[in-house]
Amino acid sequence: MRPQGNLRTAAEALVDQLVVNDVQHVFCVPGESYLAVLDAFHDRDIAVTVCRQEGGAAMMAEAVGKATGRPGVCFVTRGPGATNASPGIHIAQQDSSPMILFIGQVGRDQKEREAFQEVDYRAMFGGMAKWVVEITDPARMPELVSRAFYEATAGRPGPVVVALPQDVLVERIAAPPAPPFAPVDIAAGAADLARLREMLAGAQRPVMLLGGSRWTAEGCRAIADFATRFDLPVATTFRRAHLFDALHPCYAGDLGIGPNPKLLARVKDADLVLLVGGRLGELPSQGYELIDIPGPQMSFVHVHPGVQELGKVYRPHLAINATPAAFAAAAAGLAPLDRVPWAGAAVAAHEDYLAWSETPTEVPGGVNLGQVMLWLRDTLPADSFVTNGAGNYAGWIHRFYRFRRFATQVAPISGSMGYAVPAAVAMKRLHPDRTVVSINGDGDFLMNGQELATAVQYGLPIIVLVCDNGIYGTIRMHQEREYPGRVSATTLKNPDFAAYARAFGGFGATVAATAEFAPAFRAAQESGLPAILHLKIDPEAITPTATLQGIRAKALAAQGA
Repeated sequence: MRPQGNLRTAAEALVDQLVVNDVQHVFCVPGESYLAVLDAFHDRDIAVTVCRQEGGAAMMAEAVGKATGRPGVCFVTRGPGATNASPGIHIAQQDSSPMILFIGQVGRDQKEREAFQEVDYRAMFGGMAKWVVEITDPARMPELVSRAFYEATAGRPGPVVVALPQDVLVERIAAPPAPPFAPVDIAAGAADLARLREMLAGAQRPVMLLGGSRWTAEGCRAIADFATRFDLPVATTFRRAHLFDALHPCYAGDLGIGPNPKLLARVKDADLVLLVGGRLGELPSQGYELIDIPGPQMSFVHVHPGVQELGKVYRPHLAINATPAAFAAAAAGLAPLDRVPWAGAAVAAHEDYLAWSETPTEVPGGVNLGQVMLWLRDTLPADSFVTNGAGNYAGWIHRFYRFRRFATQVAPISGSMGYAVPAAVAMKRLHPDRTVVSINGDGDFLMNGQELATAVQYGLPIIVLVCDNGIYGTIRMHQEREYPGRVSATTLKNPDFAAYARAFGGFGATVAATAEFAPAFRAAQESGLPAILHLKIDPEAITPTATLQGIRAKALAAQGA
């Protein structure tokens, strides 16, 4: 910082406000539109991770918000930088993750001329972000950056976009830093809790579903205590499995894509569903068919921190506006019922889950992803992070891997491809002493695989699995179902991913048989380098229970009928 009397630049005020709010990491691709901010970072104790593409940088920031509950911070330049970063904003919006994206902007004297790389960010991000602001008065920098932290975390969390005109950043101001933000908690009222206990007392087949954000490790422990005392079967919604220990005797499984049919039957047969934290969107609701809209067929209790979400799709019989963590703490203190009509239901549901996830299914080809998942779950430390993007390969994670600790599943509820490598880099940046495994499809990986260079640059020994079946598998699966035998635009010609890793200065190995996986994984660990394990997957192994040929044959038979 180069002070002039008591003055500092607006860029310095911005970075000082990050320090005030205990931001320890930011992710960026540098740009001339915010050079003054880059200069201000030079004298501050904030770790700046320089990324290779703005989409990767934004996903890293979103992953930090998802895992910590505090806004992840990303800086990108104007125009192309902002458009490249937009996938991270969409993920943060759909995943309810707190995040702040700072974007360089053209100078105020050049606005409205379509100047070089000029974009109207309010128009561009208005439908995705919680709040979009362009700071045109340098004196308001501390105020508006402080507000960005509150906006990103309040109610239902989400992304905030802050545009920074280039000339604003270099002006000097006397405004002091704003006080540090504190997330506004929302607690359940006594009357709501009493009503919930009353509804449970009148139920015969209750089920609890957990999802959403604004959880904490303490909140997860409290909700487990509540489930135990009321003997409630508990399912987690799509890619929120880390909210409940998979080996807890009340755990009923993952309610996402390809769930256990017995779990679906249990939820459909429930006479009371308690949804805590989540929105019950398209995937956990099985295409909005699991629970009737707008009036659920069973008693429905919805706990959510965003009041706008209560009644938005489903009309709850009891709506509780509270953060999941605060609700869990209060629910854990509820007096248990004198009699539990559904006694034994949680144990039965957990036994169904164990049976569903215990043994890998038989699949074509030399590498069985189910057996790989079993090896990982039996070998990795419980606090290991597992990240993934989007693709059919993730079905093996959802079914066979067992998450035991809070925030160890870092994956896009939005279904965005290209997420797993950036998320792994972010987690290893935050927790260098913990194991981080990134699981990717082949098409998925190459969308942001260049961030392996970031892992090499910062000495982050993440282990990346690339499940290579030579196709965009999810789309091919739908293609065979809807247009059997008419393959179009879903075939891939892939590089040698192990050689790709070595070219970046990492470790690479190819796995063509399941038995080769464990030695390759251990070799990757021993290398101490960012690593890629190239898994050769038979394209016929399209899901844990289906093949492409089987899907095609069924579709053709249906057409013939």
